[in-house]
Amino acid sequence: MVSRIKIHIFALANENYNIIRYQTMKNFVEELKWRGMIQDIMPGTEEKLMEGPQAAYVGIDPTADSLHIGHMVSIMILKHFQNCGHKPIALVGGATGMIGDPSMKSQERNLLDEQTLAHNVACLKAQLSRFLDFDSDAPNRAELVNNYDWMKDYSFLNFIRDIGKHVTVNYMMAKDSVKKRLSRDASEGMSFTEFSYQLLQGYDFLYLFEHKNCILQLGGSDQWGNITTGSELIRRMTGKEAFALTCPLIRKADGTKFGKTEKGNIWLDPEKTSPYEFYQFWINVSDEDAESYIRIFTMLSREEIEGAIQAHRQDPGRRELQKLLAREVTIMVHGEKEYENAVAASGLLFGKGSAEVLQSLDEKTFLSVFAGVPTYEITADELPMGVMDLLAVKTDILPSKSEARKLIQSGGISINKEKVTDFNATIDASRLLDGKYLWIQKGKKNNYILKTI
Repeated sequence: MVSRIKIHIFALANENYNIIRYQTMKNFVEELKWRGMIQDIMPGTEEKLMEGPQAAYVGIDPTADSLHIGHMVSIMILKHFQNCGHKPIALVGGATGMIGDPSMKSQERNLLDEQTLAHNVACLKAQLSRFLDFDSDAPNRAELVNNYDWMKDYSFLNFIRDIGKHVTVNYMMAKDSVKKRLSRDASEGMSFTEFSYQLLQGYDFLYLFEHKNCILQLGGSDQWGNITTGSELIRRMTGKEAFALTCPLIRKADGTKFGKTEKGNIWLDPEKTSPYEFYQFWINVSDEDAESYIRIFTMLSREEIEGAIQAHRQDPGRRELQKLLAREVTIMVHGEKEYENAVAASGLLFGKGSAEVLQSLDEKTFLSVFAGVPTYEITADELPMGVMDLLAVKTDILPSKSEARKLIQSGGISINKEKVTDFNATIDASRLLDGKYLWIQKGKKNNYILKTI
């Protein structure tokens, strides 16, 4: 919703030049409020943002070569920030990633080497490009920075002389992230390395404030202590104001952690979590979670979302809200083609998919669709094999050949979505999916996979 529209001269300081453009403003804070995406906000933030286009950043820890959906709240905040006419900066912590943030952690992280960090940073930039405009000539195009670039040549002595003297140990000890770690058993305490993290993150904010005219840091509510250290450092060293805004940590309606499954994180990298699995995560959320998530994880308007929620409440069994949520998020992360493939694959187990859809699945998606389905193995040289032997001798899908004959005659057996009508039929290697699998259906609800080894 546009609550206040003004024409502003856009003059964001950059390293080499000033850009002056006209820009239509939207109220970023108001947009986040109705979406339920604000936990803490520093006084004066909303007013500052409505003065004209500003720059803000989110820090992302590059400890893996992919983002997961736990990162998406902060990324969506950056996306809304850009959509409201402001300039988003994504900071990957190439330097701080070598240390590890103690916030909400019970143990110190393993430190990463430079080569691994460089690889991770490149992968994250590619994924962030799905959400943010980095490449246009818009004055508020996104920018990606790496704090390793300004920390790598900063000596320890210079850092503690220039920066460390401005933040007291008392101030740092008062942070919840520090107090929680220090209250644990001494063997699980906090190293000086981790204790220094908030000072390094504070310097990031100072550096971006001075070099990118960045006046706001965004992040999860667990980052409030680190973020306010940065704004305090800016105040003490420059005498100027900087601002902070955090979003709530997302949990499921039952209180369990958002984004976790039995297999672990839901990644944005299709090699780590297939688009089908990604789609299934969203399609299977509860009604209560769907009403919350569709506000947070989509760019749909308030009117569209409220209309979809009302329609869903009238007939929740159709799960139209979950379908809309899954559609919007899957397209945003993986594109429309992968979304359509995921929808088609989802229909296979429920009788809606075709043999052509089955044949088109790549192995990873196939295995995702049939995860948990009983699987039998045979060697490739055992094919061709009579269908009766396949069902009742080599496997125990049916207890006997006579039972197999009866079920085939009644139309109760399908292989790769095709009805078996001849109990004397032979199954050869040409029928294998991806050169190694057969999908056998017994009746409407019993599924089996045969894999050649």
